[in-house]
Amino acid sequence: MAEESIITTTLTTPVNQPPSELTTPIESKPTLETPEKAAETETAKKELGDETSSQKEEETTRIPQNLGSFKEESSNLSDLSDSEKKSLNELKHLVREALDSHQFGSVPKPGEDAAAANAPEEVTIWGVPLLEDDRSDVVLLKFLRARDFKVKDSLTMLKNTVKWRRDFKIDELVDEDLVDDLDKVVFMHGHDREGHPVCYNVYGEFQNKELYSKTFADEEKRKHFLRTRIQFLERSIRKLDFSSGGVSTIFQINDMKNSPGLGKKELRSATKQAVQLLQDNYPEFVFKQAFINVPWWYLVFYTVIGPFMTPRSKSKLVFAGPSRSAETLFKYISPEQVPVQYGGLSVDPCDCNPDFSLDDPASEVTVKPGTKQTVEIIIYEKCEIVWEIRVIGWEVSYKAEFVPEEKDAYTVVVQKPRKLKPADEPVLTQSFKVNELGKVLLTVDNPTSKKKKLVYRFNVKPL
Repeated sequence: MAEESIITTTLTTPVNQPPSELTTPIESKPTLETPEKAAETETAKKELGDETSSQKEEETTRIPQNLGSFKEESSNLSDLSDSEKKSLNELKHLVREALDSHQFGSVPKPGEDAAAANAPEEVTIWGVPLLEDDRSDVVLLKFLRARDFKVKDSLTMLKNTVKWRRDFKIDELVDEDLVDDLDKVVFMHGHDREGHPVCYNVYGEFQNKELYSKTFADEEKRKHFLRTRIQFLERSIRKLDFSSGGVSTIFQINDMKNSPGLGKKELRSATKQAVQLLQDNYPEFVFKQAFINVPWWYLVFYTVIGPFMTPRSKSKLVFAGPSRSAETLFKYISPEQVPVQYGGLSVDPCDCNPDFSLDDPASEVTVKPGTKQTVEIIIYEKCEIVWEIRVIGWEVSYKAEFVPEEKDAYTVVVQKPRKLKPADEPVLTQSFKVNELGKVLLTVDNPTSKKKKLVYRFNVKPL
């Protein structure tokens, strides 16, 4: 007989509180942590695994794992060290001199009189004017950190970036209405546990020959691709918070599933050009880079570029093979923020989910091999409860019941035991009208030899 664990969750207000107060659950997280989950956190196991132990051993030697811890530098100006504050003040002084002497190369506007033309330059970058307020300091810090706080090198980088933006007509590009067929290739969706917006890059979409040809067939198309990517990045950056202590970096997720790989020279050339532009002109905008569904050939690519990366850059990287991609993402992003196709509960914004939103939190439970896990939701008021549940990869049996508090009452079967396969719908949504006190039991039976990740959340509608 399979071992069974129970997670108890309370859905209630005090009995003497009016039912109208009951609009959302007080808490949807389990009240206890399973030993397996605690062990996972404590040992910080490798970021990826495969279907069998032999495959796991092989992957350990072939694919790089999380390459060290990384704590993002604070954007709070009060957290800067004395030497960093000194470098920032020196850079601000040099920027002021450069603006006064027109070293940024601004072109006088048509009809501008001599006095206006001789006034200090006004330079804005990512919607933030240089030397205006704390936001300006946060922008300058990005250039300082990109050049290890070498002030003159940072100023040179800033000048080159301003020149490139002017030559590329970035401010005009932001407002252009460009034709872009890559909304499934690159998109923003949700935020991580620390508030960073998350950007997904889905390289497998380029397996579509028509899309690949439309994007990379000739030099003109590759230039258009670059312009659309820069426009997307600029619009995303302008939504960031450049105030002191704000979130001004992005979490990047790179889905390598079915990626064309290194053999596509057009893609390789366009990617190389884009990466170079990003390195030169968009300093310190990536909080972390996660590579998921990593294939074997990526080792070749990483072997080439790895030795040229700084330890700090390496520490921002996270890698996960296909079988551990969802679990790896959950370490950084809550399941309700992760798209359904990556193991989470969040649907495409174009789709409709009337019962849940990104703001409705989900809980995670690890189901041990050969065991049952029951989520127990205790209810003290009349309501309609709606829940979503999924087990990554399924291969489990699932049932749902309502057990009334009254001793002589009958248990109501909401969902008969059902075997769910990987090909079944990724997320089950169910509801039940509760007219008496009791509890809803969601039971997952894992007959396999692998641990499973159970994700669920629930909401209520007062009756």
